[in-house]
Amino acid sequence: MSIKNWPLGERPREKLLSRGPSSLSDAELLAIFLRTGTKGMDAVSLARALLEQFGSLRQLLLADQQSFCEKPGLGLAKYVQLQASQELMRRFLDEKLMRANALTNPELTRMFLQSRLRDQAREVFALLLLDNQHRVIEFNELFFGTLDAAAVYPREIVSLVLKRGAAAVILVHNHPSGVAEPSHADRLITERIQAALGLLDIRVLDHLVVGDGETVSFAERGWL
Repeated sequence: MSIKNWPLGERPREKLLSRGPSSLSDAELLAIFLRTGTKGMDAVSLARALLEQFGSLRQLLLADQQSFCEKPGLGLAKYVQLQASQELMRRFLDEKLMRANALTNPELTRMFLQSRLRDQAREVFALLLLDNQHRVIEFNELFFGTLDAAAVYPREIVSLVLKRGAAAVILVHNHPSGVAEPSHADRLITERIQAALGLLDIRVLDHLVVGDGETVSFAERGWL
């Protein structure tokens, strides 16, 4: 049966308008994006089939162009639309964070960092540069490593902080393994950076380690 023939309360678009987007399942949300199904399959059924083939909504969103476009009901136009929608969300979070106090909005900061670093295949060490009111000046991905480690140079951090006129920083890096538990090496490099910036009266407010859906805070553990 075509979705047009479904009861109004069960149609994804009408359900979203009456109950809000959070009321929809992954398949229903994806069906709205797909707009149409394929021969013998409505949009919701196609969405369910695609989620099963990719394994999850997240894996579908992370699929490369070839893997995405070869599936029935998808294609280059939908790949471009999906990439654009994800970039819009990242920029939305960017804008919200730039207007916020990074310390009084910790959940927003975590959402932003998860969106930027959770799905990186290699380790990335980044800085949130803050002004004297702890508003974000800039997010800068500074060092890139292998799956296991990143080479982090305090002198380059000092140079960037001075260049941008930051009053404080939050250190950030991801663990591609998905496990956010900080390592001994993470604690050592934090101490080195803290000592280098301390000579300039620039505070390291936190070091956040991003895993798969979890972010560990050095400050919350009393390590800073």
